[in-house]
Amino acid sequence: MSASYKVTMMVVSMLLFLPLTTLAADEDHAAEDHAAEGHADNKIHLSADLQSLLGEEMVAIENGMKNLIPAISSGEWEQVASIAQNIKSSFIMKQKLTTAQKEELHRALPGQFIEMDQDFHNSAGMLAHAAGMKNADVVNFYFFKLNSACVACHSKYATERFPGLVKGNEEDSHQH
Repeated sequence: MSASYKVTMMVVSMLLFLPLTTLAADEDHAAEDHAAEGHADNKIHLSADLQSLLGEEMVAIENGMKNLIPAISSGEWEQVASIAQNIKSSFIMKQKLTTAQKEELHRALPGQFIEMDQDFHNSAGMLAHAAGMKNADVVNFYFFKLNSACVACHSKYATERFPGLVKGNEEDSHQH
């Protein structure tokens, strides 16, 4: 088998099985995290302008993640590094925000959200570094970490937008 075929199959496997593994790991800690944060729910309430900025960031990250798949599977390491670096640099906390917007973010965003966001962008930086080293195995590892982070965050903080990630909301595929 060719190296590109192996990489492609690895990426496809990660995309198919990632949500299951991430949700299983999150399930064990969900009740603890929920109680520790003291939130009645995990909704994040932001002003319209900050919601818009966050939405723009999410679209940019989504497009980057989609573009990484063919770039990784074809060994386009410069492109992979560039996309990963763009994802690393995109996060809302580093955008040019007004003082009031920064204060609103710090009030509205739970500590765990900020930590998850920082870990996500750090992984993107590591992905860029691995691509620069042309190390397919490490690139795939960090792509997996990025996608796992997306699922974990969406499962916790964006369940209205991603109801398929809500535990207990799976449809019975055997019923018609």
